[in-house]
Amino acid sequence: MPVDCLIEDSRWNDLSLDKLAEAAVDATLKELGLEPSVWTVSVMGCDDARIAALNAGFRGKPVPTNVLSWPSDERGAQTPGEMPLAPDMTDPELGDIAIAFDTCAAEAAAAGKPLADHVTHLLVHGTLHLLGYDHDHDADATLMEGLETQVLDGMGLDDPYRDQVP
Repeated sequence: MPVDCLIEDSRWNDLSLDKLAEAAVDATLKELGLEPSVWTVSVMGCDDARIAALNAGFRGKPVPTNVLSWPSDERGAQTPGEMPLAPDMTDPELGDIAIAFDTCAAEAAAAGKPLADHVTHLLVHGTLHLLGYDHDHDADATLMEGLETQVLDGMGLDDPYRDQVP
């Protein structure tokens, strides 16, 4: 599965973002019954300043965030809690993901998690967004978080939602 990884912040090199992205995207696609070799995803490893600018431009929120994603096509479900539309096989490009080192590192440290595990979770999360999943409604969030947990479990990683208070 081709993951095109652009590193804008060299701190991502020490974490091998390209390998984490490839593993996360591959595992997510396989969990959903999609053949990873068919699809492509672009991932940009950046810093908080860059992601804040992207967040401002695309979402009107001029603040840093951990991950952003831009699907190549609208795939969202019509009804909350339903599965999104399958990607169109005629267009193998699923979309783009940007991930910010500073925010990810701070979140991982605050949660007492290894940075690589947290980044992997966010890459799975971003990939699911590319595939039409969202967390706008409770039913959608339940579906998406359940899939994230399944994918991460298959990768040998802990449930990122286990210790959250509802």
